[in-house]
Amino acid sequence: MPEFFNVVAPDQAFQLLKKHLPVNIGQETVDTVDSLGRVTANDITSPEDLPAFARSTMDGFSVRARDTFGASEGMPAYIEVIGEVLMGQATSLTLATGQAAVAYTGGMLAGDADAVVMIERTQRVDDKTIEVLRPVAPGENVVQIGEDVRQGDQVLPQGHVIRPQDIGGMLALGLQSVQMARRPRVAIVSTGDELVTPDKKPGPGQIRDINTFTIAGLVTNCGGIPVPIAMVEDDFEAQKTAAVEAMDKGDIVVFSAGSSVSNRDMTASVFESLDGSKIFAHGISIRPGKPTIIGLAKDKPLIGLPGNPVSAMVVFDLTVRPAIYHMSGCVNSPTLPTSKATLTRDIPSQAGKEDYVQMRLSEKNGILQAEPVFGKSNLIYTLVHADGVVRIPLEKGGLYAGEEVSVRIY
Repeated sequence: MPEFFNVVAPDQAFQLLKKHLPVNIGQETVDTVDSLGRVTANDITSPEDLPAFARSTMDGFSVRARDTFGASEGMPAYIEVIGEVLMGQATSLTLATGQAAVAYTGGMLAGDADAVVMIERTQRVDDKTIEVLRPVAPGENVVQIGEDVRQGDQVLPQGHVIRPQDIGGMLALGLQSVQMARRPRVAIVSTGDELVTPDKKPGPGQIRDINTFTIAGLVTNCGGIPVPIAMVEDDFEAQKTAAVEAMDKGDIVVFSAGSSVSNRDMTASVFESLDGSKIFAHGISIRPGKPTIIGLAKDKPLIGLPGNPVSAMVVFDLTVRPAIYHMSGCVNSPTLPTSKATLTRDIPSQAGKEDYVQMRLSEKNGILQAEPVFGKSNLIYTLVHADGVVRIPLEKGGLYAGEEVSVRIY
């Protein structure tokens, strides 16, 4: 049987590809409300001050701070209440010495007011007068004009992945649309004589194609656009035709299965047959996922994923995911969230190969525990039953029960 011809370490897998990829494949105008998960094409700056007016952070009374100096419960300051500032409205009230106006959380202050006394720090004398029981300093309980953002400030940098709070921040400034990087299109080809579509009952020796749809979900999760091309039998010409179509329709080409070295594994040969192609690696020193192909043609990544779903998902995160973010202009792709947990069982590992072990998380006596989900890499429910994955470094011979591990959360 042929050998893998160029096996690389896990940390080299994407780096071999990265230096050949375009950092940005274009930009487009996107409605701010639809920008979640997108990548900013340019720096975004504030068109105005935020807030645009001084706002109270408490329910209470807007005052001139100096009128409260020296106030205490034993010797309160007596202040005349001349009215209230209604929410959402401007006011013509202006304070003179010894005067206050009712203020509400988020509302404007009366004219000449520079602080707010919390209602809890006051006591009513009558309808027109309050006692202030503690002094306030100028600016106390007030958000000043531009305290959140100043006009012209950079609010989001180029290459930033939009989060829910970023959408709120842009809308607070009236930014209804923004320039975002174009989402990379990931063309997906699944190969194998044994495959049938999920709507069909498999015959003897057949299985339903799940990788097309699992990979499509992964692509969507990291901001790309999945473009399923075909489900192709183990025939070189058929696979080359699908590869040419994938090159035409995608910015990234992903083949599922056919990446190993048997007579039925043709992905490497198909990639090599494409105009201007180059193969950088055939094999990654990981388990599961060693049968992986990494190449390039016309500035487009060519990724051959293993056919086993667990392997495919592990390798996707090492190769396709960072390629999607890189080609969106996000040079440092976001990492998956992690959680510290205590391992419940020993996990053996072979030094010289990086292991990825699926984990199920649970809580016991207030401690988060990680239980290994042992299963073959061709079993999809190994993934379904897992909440995340633990990486065992190349140099380690395993992990022991009771160790604290970092679980990358799905």
